[in-house]
Amino acid sequence: MKTFFKNLNLYSLKRVYKVFKFLLTTYLVIKKKHSFLGLKPLKPKEFKTTIISLGASFIKLAQVLATRADFFNEEYLLELKQLHDKLPSMPKEEFEAVFSRAFKTNIFKSFNKKAIASASIGQVHEAYLHSGEKIAVKLRREGIKQRVLADIKIINFFNFIFKPLFSHYTKNSIESVIKEFSSMIVQEVSLNNELQNLKKFSLTYKQSKIYFPKPYEEYSSDDALVMSFEEGFRFDDKEAIFKNNIDFNEIISNLVDFYTEQMLIKGYFHADPHPGNLLVTKNSEIILLDFGMVKTVPNDSRVAIIELIKAANEQDYELYISASKRLGTIAYEAPTSELAVFTSKMFEIFSNNNLDSESMQKLAFEVLESTRDLPFKLPSDAIYILRVSAIIEGLGTTYIENFNGIKDILPILQNNLPKALGAKDSIVETLIDEIKDIPFTIKDFKSTLKQASEGELKVELSKNQLDFLKKELKSYIKPYIFATTLMISSIFLILVNKDFKEIAIVLFTLSIARLLFK
Repeated sequence: MKTFFKNLNLYSLKRVYKVFKFLLTTYLVIKKKHSFLGLKPLKPKEFKTTIISLGASFIKLAQVLATRADFFNEEYLLELKQLHDKLPSMPKEEFEAVFSRAFKTNIFKSFNKKAIASASIGQVHEAYLHSGEKIAVKLRREGIKQRVLADIKIINFFNFIFKPLFSHYTKNSIESVIKEFSSMIVQEVSLNNELQNLKKFSLTYKQSKIYFPKPYEEYSSDDALVMSFEEGFRFDDKEAIFKNNIDFNEIISNLVDFYTEQMLIKGYFHADPHPGNLLVTKNSEIILLDFGMVKTVPNDSRVAIIELIKAANEQDYELYISASKRLGTIAYEAPTSELAVFTSKMFEIFSNNNLDSESMQKLAFEVLESTRDLPFKLPSDAIYILRVSAIIEGLGTTYIENFNGIKDILPILQNNLPKALGAKDSIVETLIDEIKDIPFTIKDFKSTLKQASEGELKVELSKNQLDFLKKELKSYIKPYIFATTLMISSIFLILVNKDFKEIAIVLFTLSIARLLFK
């Protein structure tokens, strides 16, 4: 509570009310309620307008929430997917303050003070160095870090208020979304962090068919990122792309190949590939911009995703459910029979060649609607993977007639599975690697046998299994704790004053009843 009021100095009452309406609408739409204490949710278009007026933090949070088809109905999702980080440029005084702090000496031959792109975290300017090189300068908005930190505190405060109203799984999913969003946006407001991401990305993927800006580290700081100026058409510039006869099938294939390598092979990926961050050249090359949101995929999540793709391609329901549980998108104790029916229906929809993408999406929403009570979750590792998948599918449907995210992308993913699982380009290289691993495999096997014979063999549980056990243990112990509290209270009342005997008897009776009817 103290933190909440401490951050009110960064907020007007009008803004606090807008935040409340944003979170209230989110709660009511997820819970499918028409009102709460007489308050109604914002309509989809009002919801989007409110989010844009609230700025950076809420735009980013809404983009993450938009990955959840089971949270929002189709009407709201359509509005959320239209959110763009397009905001007015900084006022002149703020620009001057940031610019003078970032550049103590004049390193520019010329600098265009009019921003060529303006987003929620920063804005980009065109400039030339004294050496004649054309560069792009990204300036961080004045006070954005303080505003984002205040936003996070306010969001967490309101989440604390609404949290008891949600089910166990929805509560966990929302917590996960807020936690992941908070972590990522704090990193994004640091341009030093973005510089390091760009350097690492350029090194990790230097052999890929995707191109990146060249950073000028000596001129960069936390307030300014200086990079080479990259020329190309935005991904959503349909007129220019069609006019230049660019083969978009090849573009999408290269983009999916690249993201497959990021998520399944390297485990280090760009989590924000919206149209403004992707340029296409006249030679059908892809240039990737903006490295504020970069994510590392843990190995166990990577393996679970690989198995999900394999299961989807082979329509193996059991493997698909098992991999989903290990990824954490389905609760460990979820009923396999009901999930098998759900998975079967979804596979059926997405493998139907007679349906266009719009019909498929409509049918998929209907199936999701019927499974709202199943314990689906959203772990932090899956949030941005889902978002990236949704963005790539959106790009595909924009340019390719009857593009289908499952049918058109799945074969490309499937072709990359051997490499994702460690296979080399040739069988000989793969065999050599396997032979090299034999001594380590034998050593591990001997170690396991020794532990078993000495009674020291350990069984490791996954985080999802531990969460399930924790939840079950909590629900089992809760009635005993409550009954014990009532018993102790009844004894305490008699010891304090015997006149409270009747109340003590009632409390003691309630404690016995709680134990008998738990």
